[in-house]
Amino acid sequence: MRQYLTLALILALTPALALAQAEVPFGGLAHDNSQPVEVSADRLTLNTADGSATFAGNVVVGQGALRMAAEQISVFYGTDAATGDITRMEATGNVTLTNGDEAAEAQSAVYDVRDGTISMTGEVLLTQGGNALSGQKLSIDLSTGTAEMEGRVQTILRPSSSP
Repeated sequence: MRQYLTLALILALTPALALAQAEVPFGGLAHDNSQPVEVSADRLTLNTADGSATFAGNVVVGQGALRMAAEQISVFYGTDAATGDITRMEATGNVTLTNGDEAAEAQSAVYDVRDGTISMTGEVLLTQGGNALSGQKLSIDLSTGTAEMEGRVQTILRPSSSP
């Protein structure tokens, strides 16, 4: 009987998964984008012409509980780079984003610090505890703690093992 219920559940959810878009909670921890941003890397290149700094090699960025790691992260400042106001960060190459026990991996990511949004693209994998969800684009709103996965969304549903 349990097998029939599991099959019925999978069949009932299949149309929802086929829509290639799924909303998921993200960031069980409240995130404050006004916290200081800490960066460590092997190299730093400054560009005063466009007000940016490019960190490369084992880059790790932290802001509160939020962590982003990548091969390269470019940081863009507001109109006055001397004040240190970061407007956005662009990460490329094996990007990993963690917030508490949740993690997302992708090929690239853009973090709009002012809006508190992150867009991850390219073979995205989101893990939350024992669950995993994959797609081509993950949009995260840190202020609401929600995320949306797009582009051939796939997941594995595991029925409970209770008798």
